[in-house]
Amino acid sequence: MADVLSSYRTGDAFDEMMDPEGSVRPSYQAVYSALSRSTSDDLRMIAESLANNYTQAGVTFDVGGVERPFPLDLVPRVIASPEWEIIEAGVAQRVKALEAFLADIYSDARVITDGVIPSHLVTSSTHFHRAVWGIKPVNGVRIHVAGVDLIRNPAGDVRVLEDNVRVPSGVSYVMTNRNAMITAMPEAFANQRIRPVAGYPTRLLTALRKAAPPGVDEPTVVVLTPGVYNSAYFEHTLLARTMGVELVEGRDLECRRGKVFMRTTAGLRRVDVIYRRIDDDFLDPVHFRSDSMLGVPGLINAVRTGGVALANAIGNGVADDKLIYTYVPDLIKYYLREDPIIANVDTWRLEENGAREEVLDRLQELVVKPVDGSGGKGIVIGPRATKAELDELRRQVSEDPRGWIAQPVVQLSTVPTLIEDCLQPRHVDLRPFAVNNGEDVWVLPGGLTRVALPEGELVVNSSQGGGSKDTWVLSPPAHRSSGRAPTEPPDEAVDHGRTQPKVPLTVATVPLAVMPKPAETRRQQQDQQQQGSQRSWLC
Repeated sequence: MADVLSSYRTGDAFDEMMDPEGSVRPSYQAVYSALSRSTSDDLRMIAESLANNYTQAGVTFDVGGVERPFPLDLVPRVIASPEWEIIEAGVAQRVKALEAFLADIYSDARVITDGVIPSHLVTSSTHFHRAVWGIKPVNGVRIHVAGVDLIRNPAGDVRVLEDNVRVPSGVSYVMTNRNAMITAMPEAFANQRIRPVAGYPTRLLTALRKAAPPGVDEPTVVVLTPGVYNSAYFEHTLLARTMGVELVEGRDLECRRGKVFMRTTAGLRRVDVIYRRIDDDFLDPVHFRSDSMLGVPGLINAVRTGGVALANAIGNGVADDKLIYTYVPDLIKYYLREDPIIANVDTWRLEENGAREEVLDRLQELVVKPVDGSGGKGIVIGPRATKAELDELRRQVSEDPRGWIAQPVVQLSTVPTLIEDCLQPRHVDLRPFAVNNGEDVWVLPGGLTRVALPEGELVVNSSQGGGSKDTWVLSPPAHRSSGRAPTEPPDEAVDHGRTQPKVPLTVATVPLAVMPKPAETRRQQQDQQQQGSQRSWLC
């Protein structure tokens, strides 16, 4: 014990394992006990085993076009059942409110008429697409999959940092982290009531099948990937394989008379549901980028006529706009008549004169983010920025205040992490994933915990030296019931270590066909601004 925990000292941040008095929190008692019996050599062997498992399995992430093994730390993040119930309810509440918001702004826009949110904030959003106005999904679902980024502040309160309802990425690491941990530390699962994560593909497939066009009893579902050069390609292949569906690229599909077909060796086969992992701008060269080599010409028309279902829906990105994010608590109250279960991080709306003046005076203290950014692009961390960077930021904010928001630098909570031969506190965040089947929003018990490995670092980006942890949600005691009826398909309670009407077509001109350009295709695949688990900057 003295060797691996002797230098473990908590700082100003909330520590997930130790309380301010140095006592072990109840949810971590079993983990702490196991660590106490371990030597540095024991932990090093486990860490090497995890790294070897990931290398052999090809679990990697992309940095500048180079694939690197994905770091997985051996100490899990543990979440007690009562706390998880709050997180679960808060994430589900948020998804329901954003679902109602998207349905509203692409139809009657009552939220604008009633003065809840200004019209120009919606219509000026980069990801508000008029091309899909009026389209109503068959089962009313636009957000089939959501990833909500959460942090814990020094006071111990969980806060929402941002919403991801376009193409949220990272769930593959949740599943592979669990499999790797089961292999390397089987005894840990024998002594803990840990809720499983292996049911995610089944839940997702069920939700996708329920989104199929009417009259289709056995829908054909496919996963649409940008291609092998995309940083999340590993996830695309894993999800297609675990759901038992085809993985396709845009060139494998074609639209005919308002329906989508997949080219196979036996001829054309109709596709009913597309789980797309391609950004809106690349999906249909008829309506969006005419130079896209990744999409399917005519896809929007097929969606509009009800010939195919698309998950997630086009235009969801307006709900991810970081300025719209500041209105989500109001949207929850407006649509659901409820108070938010999980609050936002304090945020300044820089289009408001008073807020902008305050932020411009305090740029060196705050984090300033572009409202339509993803993958950490364009973020300026005030305490780390140079004078020249702050001057340039001041100019950009003054010229386009609607394009930016500001937030305080938040000390993320910490979890013990193996650094060389001992355990040290390192900052983490959490991305729970939710699946919406139109009847219920199910939240995967756990989610992706990302960890910043360098000391004091708040960037959980793998390209900046970050990694991840397995996230253990503890089951409630066997005699306790949450009072909620089970939903289909059922999951095991504990992970024991087993792997387991007509609308007229929009008239548009189809771009002239061109011969594929490998270099350009590769660039477009890499250019997808997917809301990836390994490219986010969290503060």
